[in-house]
Amino acid sequence: MEYFKEILLQNEVIKEILNKAPSLEMKNWYLAAGCLAQTIWNHKHRYDLNHGVSDYDLVYFDDSDISYEAEDKFIKKGKKIFGEIPVEIRNQARVHLWYEKHFGFPIDPFLSVEDAVSQFPTTATSVGVRMENDDLKIYAPYGIDDLMQLVVRPNKKKITEDIYNKKVEKWTQIWPMLKVVPW
Repeated sequence: MEYFKEILLQNEVIKEILNKAPSLEMKNWYLAAGCLAQTIWNHKHRYDLNHGVSDYDLVYFDDSDISYEAEDKFIKKGKKIFGEIPVEIRNQARVHLWYEKHFGFPIDPFLSVEDAVSQFPTTATSVGVRMENDDLKIYAPYGIDDLMQLVVRPNKKKITEDIYNKKVEKWTQIWPMLKVVPW
């Protein structure tokens, strides 16, 4: 875990997001998913730590207001705070409202931000981090072994074989040392 934290905190973009995110005052948030895995993959490939990272997922959970307007307030505030950094802010309490249109099948509402992270597409991307008391708090329901060992394993809770294979195809072109576990 300490090595994982050390690598992540070498990424200046991740450090900046983690330092500025509390000013958004979002409920129960994490920086999560691909940007974390891809930072580790970049480190292992000896690439720039932001190579191939298309965005930085900042997820939170607030089921008291699942309207787009409520989420959009954080998105707009985030644009001011993060500037040119492509931060994707999403309330995980409202994912079920748009998931079917985006991925082709409905899902039940998530119960918490941790529930959402635990259902991300791969074990390596089912990770969230945030700063608490000057330390990096990590939520990794499947651990970080797959992530640290460049293993891409499907988390079949909310993903189809087709979606998984498309992700894997894209990722292996960018990070050729990935070890892909077939569906």
